[in-house]
Amino acid sequence: MSKVTLNLHGMHCASCASSIQSATRSISGVVSSNVNFATEEAVVEFDEKKTSASAIQKVIKDIGYEAILPDQVDADSDKKSRLTENQDLTRKVWVGGVISVVLVTGVLPMMTGLQIPLIPDWLHNRWFQLALALPVQVWCGSSFYTGAWKAFKNHTATMDTLIALGTLAAFSYSLTVTFNPSFFISQGLQPEVYYEVSVVVITLILLGKLFENRAKGETSEAIRKLIGLQAKTARVLRDGQESDIPIEDVQINDIVLVRPGEKIPVDGEAIAGNSTVDESMVTGESIPIEKKVGDRVIGATINRSGSLQIKASHIGKDSVLSQIVQLVKDAQGSKAPIQRLADQVTGWFVPVVISIAIATFIVWFEIMGNITLATISAVGVLIIACPCALGLAAPTSIMVGTGKGAENGILIKDAGSLELAHKIQTIVLDKTGTLTEGKPVVTDIFSINKNDDELLKLVAAIERNSEHPLAEAVVNHAKQKDMTISEVTEFLAIAGSGVQGKVDNSLVQVGTRRWMDELKIDTSEIHQYQDSWETGGKTVVLVAVDNAACGLIGIADKLKPSSQVAVAALQRMKIEVVMLTGDNQSTAEAIAREVGIKRVFAGVRPDQKVAKIRELQAESKVVAMVGDGINDAPALAQADVGLAIGTGTDVAIAASDITLISGDLQGIVTAIQLSRATISNIQQNLFFAFIYNVAGIPIAAGILYPFFGWLLNPIIAGGAMALSSLSVVTNALRLRNFRPSSTN
Repeated sequence: MSKVTLNLHGMHCASCASSIQSATRSISGVVSSNVNFATEEAVVEFDEKKTSASAIQKVIKDIGYEAILPDQVDADSDKKSRLTENQDLTRKVWVGGVISVVLVTGVLPMMTGLQIPLIPDWLHNRWFQLALALPVQVWCGSSFYTGAWKAFKNHTATMDTLIALGTLAAFSYSLTVTFNPSFFISQGLQPEVYYEVSVVVITLILLGKLFENRAKGETSEAIRKLIGLQAKTARVLRDGQESDIPIEDVQINDIVLVRPGEKIPVDGEAIAGNSTVDESMVTGESIPIEKKVGDRVIGATINRSGSLQIKASHIGKDSVLSQIVQLVKDAQGSKAPIQRLADQVTGWFVPVVISIAIATFIVWFEIMGNITLATISAVGVLIIACPCALGLAAPTSIMVGTGKGAENGILIKDAGSLELAHKIQTIVLDKTGTLTEGKPVVTDIFSINKNDDELLKLVAAIERNSEHPLAEAVVNHAKQKDMTISEVTEFLAIAGSGVQGKVDNSLVQVGTRRWMDELKIDTSEIHQYQDSWETGGKTVVLVAVDNAACGLIGIADKLKPSSQVAVAALQRMKIEVVMLTGDNQSTAEAIAREVGIKRVFAGVRPDQKVAKIRELQAESKVVAMVGDGINDAPALAQADVGLAIGTGTDVAIAASDITLISGDLQGIVTAIQLSRATISNIQQNLFFAFIYNVAGIPIAAGILYPFFGWLLNPIIAGGAMALSSLSVVTNALRLRNFRPSSTN
């Protein structure tokens, strides 16, 4: 299976997106296709054995649109193309606007029923009005007619169809009156022309399109900001010589020199120097981070105080910034479940509107016998109905919301995850590396029949072969004491229990009390020490040598400064917070009390974490899991929403729905607040989109005429249609002002 993202050109409305989506989904071998009108992209997953990206492009081209592969897109030419389109729209709006003013001024006496001395009669001359209206009809409105013709050839109907039918109806009616006024006089009708309707409607819709294009450009501001963070050049040290080279020419393992105040150009590891680095543009963290030899640095961050030499480890598309940009692009191109209703409505919207317009014409012509009234009412129905707002309602909010997430150090994998996050009822926090710093240290040692250093050397020898954070704490403690660590044979790790191996021909086993009990090793002599240390919130590992208890080691992991504040904030948001840990009950409860968590799952082995998530889900709750380790990945995938600490493993991040780059738990609170704000914004947009049509179409059809004598002028209908899309995009842009609420 392959997935391709195609840049689309030629779409004018959500119905265009629906047509492309239907056409691509009908291709043999295409598994899924999602077309996003706001981002003008199609994401298509297909079987390479049955079809190809070029075949998909051809199908899209055959129905009248253009599809371009991302690597074929030149950013500069694409930007120039969009600028040219807006300039063309601006010219047409100005021409249409000036002619609209002249035409409307000429028909003011007819519209108001008043004689206005300042308006000469020749302004209302039918032939004069035709001469002014023709260029607007032919040139300004050309895109609508070509779009409608493309749709007709492909047996579909779009917004262009509605506008073309409406404006052509008004123009054709007026043209008939101009050339054959006697026919209307013979029917007892005034031979009035309505060129201003067609001209003003075309102008207003073009104006709305211009505003919409500009506003849509602002919704993708986050992507442009992220791309703009990348350094353009790097100062590298090659063969003892310093030189400034384009960032594209930097190679892995190049030594990059960074002076105070400069932007770090690449991801890598500090090999010389020390400094503080402002990582706020990537992580959302405002406080500069101290960097020394061996620390990882991220490209596009700012080196503040000292000089650094960095060994480049990730360049180009493999850099953190490039991956962030790609994740944001993917999220912005995805569809939220809340969009399904709008998509379903869009699919049948245009044919239904055309049917309503035909019915309106027939009813009014039969009731009133007035072809003018019937035509104007039908035109109003066609003009006011616009599927654009429906197509923009969710995607524009998603684009802004995911962009704001990236600004705050929160990477959202797709729109579905962003939507689901606002429904979270229970959030499960892993202890080590999530609630705690993930940098445990040895605090206590007690030994039987050996001195403490001898016990530490044995345990360090075994733990050197383990990747567990507790193992690292023991090894580091031994290194600080300058101990020589022996070699281990027959090493074995038992998940959730402990590790064992032979050191100098002695069998050394390090692990939990439960495991020692399973091995039938008597540990009663050290229980009092274990109970005391665990009550203080320390993790205790027991040690046995040749199947006899030999001692125990106490290890403590400091809580993150943000843990207590974040937990309290989540609880204020009416979200249940649960701690999940492999520690025993006493240690787990001590840490839970300190951080303010009431519900604890303790003694949970890595393979049991998924079962605990399912247990919570069985309580009919939307469950989120927060973790950072390899052993958290299955639980992150099982949870309704998985949140990975960005300082953790790549496996955990890949399995998650949302990544908190900085590792600060307050990012959880921000992510949920952002989700709630985005979904609220989408709901507002859908209301705006539907209300224009639900209220506007019946009014345009003349439902109020029998009661109040009110008919909707097609000019007002055109303005309402343009306003509907504009109001949706403008409302979505309000999300750019999102600020996380205080968690204190």
